Amino acid sequence: MFLLQVLIVLLLVLAAVAGLVTQAADDALRQGRRASVIAAQSFASAPGTAPALRSRHPTALLQPRAEEARKRAGVDFVVVMNTQGIRYTYPYPQEIGKKFVGTIEPALHGRTVVEQAGGPPLPAGKGTAVQAVVPVTDAHGTIVGLVSAGITVKNVARLWLPELLMAVGAGLVALVVAGTGTTLVSRRLLRQTGGLAPAELAGMYNHHHAVLHAVREGVLITDADGRLVLANDEARRLLDLPEDAPGTKVRELGLPESIAGLLTSTDAVSDEVRPVRDRLLAVNKRPTFPGDPSGCVVTLRDTTELAAVSGRAEVARERLQLLYEAGMRVGTTLDVRRTAQELAEAAVPQFADVVTVDLLEPVLHGWEPTAEGWHRLRRTAIGGAQDVLPVYPLNDVIALSSGTPQMLALRQGSGVLEPDLRRAPGWREQDPERTRTALEQGIRSLVTVPLRARDVSLGVANFYRTEKSPVFEPEDLSFAEELTARAAVAIDNARRFTREHATAVTLQRSLLPRGQPEQDALEVAWRYLPAEAGVGGDWFDVIPLPGARVALAMGDVVGRGLQAAATMGRLRTAVHNFSSLDLPVDEVLGNLDDLVVRMDDEDFADDHPDGREGEGVTGATCLYAIYDSVSGICTVARAGHPVPVVVGPDGKVLCPEVPVSAPLGLGGYPFETAELHLPEGAQLVLYTNGLVEDRGRDLDVGLDALRRALGAAPGRTPDETCQTVIDALKPAHRRDDIALLVARTRLFPRSRLAEWEVPPDPAVVPSVRARCREKLEEWGLGEVAYSVELILSELVTNAIRYGAPPVTVRLLYGRCLMCEVSDASSTSPRMRRAATTDEGGRGLFLVAQFAQRWGTRYTAGGKVIWAERTLHNGTASAAAHLPVDVLLEQFGEL
Repeated sequence: MFLLQVLIVLLLVLAAVAGLVTQAADDALRQGRRASVIAAQSFASAPGTAPALRSRHPTALLQPRAEEARKRAGVDFVVVMNTQGIRYTYPYPQEIGKKFVGTIEPALHGRTVVEQAGGPPLPAGKGTAVQAVVPVTDAHGTIVGLVSAGITVKNVARLWLPELLMAVGAGLVALVVAGTGTTLVSRRLLRQTGGLAPAELAGMYNHHHAVLHAVREGVLITDADGRLVLANDEARRLLDLPEDAPGTKVRELGLPESIAGLLTSTDAVSDEVRPVRDRLLAVNKRPTFPGDPSGCVVTLRDTTELAAVSGRAEVARERLQLLYEAGMRVGTTLDVRRTAQELAEAAVPQFADVVTVDLLEPVLHGWEPTAEGWHRLRRTAIGGAQDVLPVYPLNDVIALSSGTPQMLALRQGSGVLEPDLRRAPGWREQDPERTRTALEQGIRSLVTVPLRARDVSLGVANFYRTEKSPVFEPEDLSFAEELTARAAVAIDNARRFTREHATAVTLQRSLLPRGQPEQDALEVAWRYLPAEAGVGGDWFDVIPLPGARVALAMGDVVGRGLQAAATMGRLRTAVHNFSSLDLPVDEVLGNLDDLVVRMDDEDFADDHPDGREGEGVTGATCLYAIYDSVSGICTVARAGHPVPVVVGPDGKVLCPEVPVSAPLGLGGYPFETAELHLPEGAQLVLYTNGLVEDRGRDLDVGLDALRRALGAAPGRTPDETCQTVIDALKPAHRRDDIALLVARTRLFPRSRLAEWEVPPDPAVVPSVRARCREKLEEWGLGEVAYSVELILSELVTNAIRYGAPPVTVRLLYGRCLMCEVSDASSTSPRMRRAATTDEGGRGLFLVAQFAQRWGTRYTAGGKVIWAERTLHNGTASAAAHLPVDVLLEQFGEL
């Protein structure tokens, strides 16, 4: 044995030396190739190489450079040649002008050639060399020559010869060490075996194996350090020990503390029962030798069968515990998919190895499920080790055939048990290829249960077990039905919430602006994000007003659901109506306050029709602003709403001092206004508290974050500003609606504004018409001059006759032509149908026929009567209401 050991070590050493030599030689050859390529490429790409090749005497220029490069690079030669392979340089000048020995064709096509070839003598000697050939290109990419660099094989060999000597030396040392070790081991074995013959040792081993491994009782031996010395087969089975357990400390084997503590203690134990995983073991423990604490012998006996009756009670208790835990885990949210996933995760691994939940398509959208959708279910949740079962992936639509257990469960309204899926033809016919793969991977049995709530099936839950688990039994079917019954109620609640949420979102979005109205005063963009838990009452609006003005509204109704959305719609409609009356901003909020009070009174009435009295409008805030593009002044008032933010054209962000008034619905409180002078290009930012306030963020912190986001990059468009703010401040989970409105101001061009004062004398009306005609001709609107003159003359005549001085005329040329006549009187004209015998009363009728819109708004100094004449592409739209002759008939003879 000693000689055999030495021979084996010698062969291993020789093999290792040969391998090291071969590897060293290969490494040296690769190093030589790499050095050749680097030297050739460096010289080829060096400045002046390409021009020298095109010169009249390339050898004179390149020979000294090549020799200097050869010495610096540590190679044996650097040869420069033309495209025909004629050398321009060589270490020995007598070889210049001769044909290069090697392959150059690939290099002429732009590739690098590395090869071994022989050539003329070199300073390092004659013989085979490792050489590289690379092309030389000029500034236009044309190949003007070739460069070759290389190292002789003899020099390459010097690179690995030192490694050969080291490998041989190491082999000899290893051989000596191995021989010495073998000698020492042989002597040690002789002492340990007491000089016993091999036959005697074999007999002792057989007796040891028979005693330890043939008995049906676990045997363990531990030493004084608590390390496992020996474990027979039965002990490994009972404790699930790995094969390499001997030699490991007992505490590191992953055993339960009850058995690990017993094995490491020094106390003797007799027939003590300890639970270990799913077994009950009777344990006996004694010292290895009486009075010797150096180790212990432990015997284990499986008594699980004796506790079969008590075990069934324990299983029932575990099932009850699982039902309790599932009740706590399933239905934590009002999301259908999440609830289905919670059901799948709650049953794994205590009850099943893999669980899938398939729901009807209408259930996922919140609709009422019908029996027509049973044949097509969508895979909604998967729980467990999916790799052991080739199940349909998430969101796949499963077309059930009529013979499947799932379809049978849906039809009969109760669970179906398939203890052996190999004998379930209906299940296998559903997808033969997939089910065959599942059986090959160990799928064993199935319980499928319909998810029923209010006597309606929402889908099915499938519980699978593999060969590693026992097959399903009838009592398992009862447990699965109880588990899914509880989950079905949670899924149905989530479905109904989804329907209500979708309805509320649809209602709210239908009540919000669909598109931007036509106006010249502001460039507007907005964002609206509903809350995740339920729709709120956030709303906004952009309302064009006469006189190149725009009204902006932003509000928030406290509450959730359809009630808040409906209230929001009523408030937005009211703002539209009040805006059409052209009321001041404080009066608009006052009227809204009265409306909210009346709505509260209606909701608190005793005879409420739906029995929901007492809900009311628990709170509403609103900000209302009117921006005048002619003066650049924005008048703002807010009722409990967050302060607006103004971003100047230079990017400076400020929160203007806008007095805050009481929220809507308190009644009897005045509303204060503030005037903001906004330069052209400034951005007015309106928002609801959902953007800046959250459970984890105070209002002041949110406002600071909003100001930082707005001031980060000035000069953005309103749409870019909206997106930047939403990206910076949008919370991960929205508990409140978010409404954001950004309006960039424009100033009305002075070139399209005409204004003058009219003396209170009817005789000046013709001059007003003449001046109007001149201004329209200047603007290129001569086609509408006649109708505008009629409108303006009638408005001026009314102001002179029935108003009070001063009388002022203003023309604004924007998307439409606006005519305004103001005076100091607060009396408003009224259009009426003049009788045939009346001499007057037809002026406003004429204005109404020629103008697209007309009306009256009151100011602090009187009133303004305005009329709008629609223009299309700079020209007036034809009056399509009545012919001119019909209009003139209203006046009789002129």
